[in-house]
Amino acid sequence: MTTFALRARPGSSRQLAGTGTLLRFALRRDRLMMPVWIAVNALMVLSMPNTLESLYGTPAERADLIRQMGTNSSLRAMVGPVFGDSLGALTAWRVGVYAGALAAVMSLLVVVRHTRDEEESGRQELVASGTVGRRASLTAALLAAAVANGVLALLLTAGLTGQGTTGALALGLGIAGVGMVFATMAAIVAQLTESARLARGLTAAVLGAAFVLRAAGDSATDDGSSVLTWVSPLGWLENLRPYADERWWVLALLAGAVLLQGAVAYGLAGRRDIGMSFLPTRPGPATGRLGSAGALAWRLQRGSVLGWSIGFLLAGVVYGGMTEGAADLVGDNENARRIFERMGGRSGLTDTFLASMTGMLGLVAALYIVASVLRPHGEETSGRAEPVLANAVGRLRWAAGHLLIAFGGSALIMLLAGLGLAAGYGKETGPILGACLVQLPAIWVIGGVAVLLHGVLPRAAAAAWGVAGTALLIGWVGPALDVPQAVLDVSPFGHLPKLPGGSMEWGPVVVLTGLAVVLVAAGLAGLRRRDMTT
Repeated sequence: MTTFALRARPGSSRQLAGTGTLLRFALRRDRLMMPVWIAVNALMVLSMPNTLESLYGTPAERADLIRQMGTNSSLRAMVGPVFGDSLGALTAWRVGVYAGALAAVMSLLVVVRHTRDEEESGRQELVASGTVGRRASLTAALLAAAVANGVLALLLTAGLTGQGTTGALALGLGIAGVGMVFATMAAIVAQLTESARLARGLTAAVLGAAFVLRAAGDSATDDGSSVLTWVSPLGWLENLRPYADERWWVLALLAGAVLLQGAVAYGLAGRRDIGMSFLPTRPGPATGRLGSAGALAWRLQRGSVLGWSIGFLLAGVVYGGMTEGAADLVGDNENARRIFERMGGRSGLTDTFLASMTGMLGLVAALYIVASVLRPHGEETSGRAEPVLANAVGRLRWAAGHLLIAFGGSALIMLLAGLGLAAGYGKETGPILGACLVQLPAIWVIGGVAVLLHGVLPRAAAAAWGVAGTALLIGWVGPALDVPQAVLDVSPFGHLPKLPGGSMEWGPVVVLTGLAVVLVAAGLAGLRRRDMTT
């Protein structure tokens, strides 16, 4: 597609012409995605005070928790230090960093979708041919992210007011601030790269680095004062200290980062052509070397597989190293023990913790398989699949290459997670590997749903993210809220045997695997018969 440079128009108002229309269009396109992300994040945070009250209902139990966190560097690396013993302070400690990370992911997805995605698909060139300002699209994308983070902040502030209005406001603003930091960061990366997928990946990598830096800093100190903690925006959220003598000046760091990164993004947006970037894609060889549709699928997805593999291996090592410390932290707290048992089964506490961690890794792996399965959907909607299928490549063979990577890749990352857990824990390699691999049937069911949606209802393919998000929400929050077993059974993960420690039950494993096969077959049948997007 031919690219061209927009002529700079005098006056800032003309630079932003059409922003309102583009903002309304962006909010309409995200009318399903945004509410889901906001609801999942808000429910996770707002459910925590009641859960913590049931776990640590007395001052003595909370004092013991704070003492344990002060001496356990592994747990501090995971959730950060504790700055107060109130339910509000414990809520900010337990889920504040994770809520900020979720807000960051939501924000970067929104910004990249309405900037680089639009340019990559060619729609932005069509929009720019009208009376639309040079920076209107970028402004609309950032405003859409601001609306999402603002709604999230309002919900959190209103929902946590019962624990204290000041702390609720600080936590809500801090989480929204982290979201906007990564929204403006995504806006910069979207100017630097030609690929929306690369823009999302690079911004997510920065988020991962921010989490690692915060974890490293918190493992070294018990008060958040490490230089590594202060380098990370997630560390800023932690050091805002909601419900514990709030440091309001930390919000100025978040605001300053948003303004600075926003200014850089605006400056870059005014100095490049539509569809181009400051870091152009390296041209490929003059003679093609990909001999099959499977080789093309691997070329497209190998970076994603590598990133997820490294992440799961490192996560396994961290969780394995926490196993002994988690047993010390729970101690004689029967409520905490009961929650772990609902997540990991009624075995010894160590096995129960390992089972709950493998279950959480399985839930996260469901996000990988959805992203990988929907890669052909992105190829189809962007028009790149059409020239491939115009050759002697059938639809099923084209899709099979991607599905092999999706389903095989999920097995690979769970295997690496098991190896990491075993390495971190230092024993029980066989049982831990079995516990990780037994998650695969449920992961494959989620992937099968994504295949079915892409094959039969391609316009609703994005709903697969909602299915994976629902499973994640049920598996994460459900046991803590003591929801009925019938609700837990809505997720395929609720039917899996609790390993290690529990007995192996082959029935649910076989049924879930068969269900995944049926879903994949139905999706491929639909793909073979329907019209392709051209």
